[in-house]
Amino acid sequence: MGHRPGPGSLFPVPRLSEVIAALESLWPAERAESWDAVGTVVGDPDQDVSRVLFAVDPVQEIVDEAVKLGADLLVSHHPLYLRGTTTVAASTFKGRVVHTLIKNDIALHVAHTNADTADPGVSDALAGALDLRVVRPLVPDATDPEGRRGLGRVCELDHPLTVRELAARAAERLPATAQGIRVAGDPEAVVHTVAVSGGSGDSLFEAVRAAGVDAFLTADLRHHPASEARAHSPLALLDAAHWATEWPWCELAAAQLDEISDRHGWDLRVHVSKTVTDPWTAHAASTTTSSSTGAPN
Repeated sequence: MGHRPGPGSLFPVPRLSEVIAALESLWPAERAESWDAVGTVVGDPDQDVSRVLFAVDPVQEIVDEAVKLGADLLVSHHPLYLRGTTTVAASTFKGRVVHTLIKNDIALHVAHTNADTADPGVSDALAGALDLRVVRPLVPDATDPEGRRGLGRVCELDHPLTVRELAARAAERLPATAQGIRVAGDPEAVVHTVAVSGGSGDSLFEAVRAAGVDAFLTADLRHHPASEARAHSPLALLDAAHWATEWPWCELAAAQLDEISDRHGWDLRVHVSKTVTDPWTAHAASTTTSSSTGAPN
């Protein structure tokens, strides 16, 4: 991405305000949930932006990567301050992020739930990574007359797969994490249709059941909602790492900005972070017997 000439080129370098306007055209802030915190967190509207980095999490490791890259703008999916704060002291985790960004003239812009429901959005990117054909939103946006925006996606497979094969595809196509893919259901059940939702998806079980799909792939599935969902139907559940289900959006979003940059003739280089910021770093598989833990054999 970003194959335009570098310094010294005749192409104009956009200002932050111009790049933000482009991002807002893709993911308008007014389409975010009322509890969300999206938009520009740090940055001078008049500063030049010649290099942009996309990432899922605005954590220190990613900010340090942006500094090393020489980025002028970091676009993250997850908000930095979702619940507000009373301090940006560098002695705090998030305050240090803010200090590093400002000291290095790096802006931060967040596209969260407004990117989740966009067309295309987070779940479209997830479906695309798994070669699933999107049919419709799982939970349509009532304000979209075309019925294309919304939360999650209902998808079809070009060729049926077993649950085991679908899980293997997800493990292969999504970024590697310690968790991998957890499965609930008959591994040999045949899957024709799949609902997907990037990020936490166990609040969507009612919509998933109504969609009548064979499987649901998402992240952060909790014990009780998953157990109840399995009790209601033969629905297969595939639970991936939260970060892994949302990372494909970074590539989609970067390509969208790259296309806008081409149309404007900007000297703008766009990058996607491949740094794994999933918090889980290791996985120990259970042994065939568990008598040492006191659990049933």
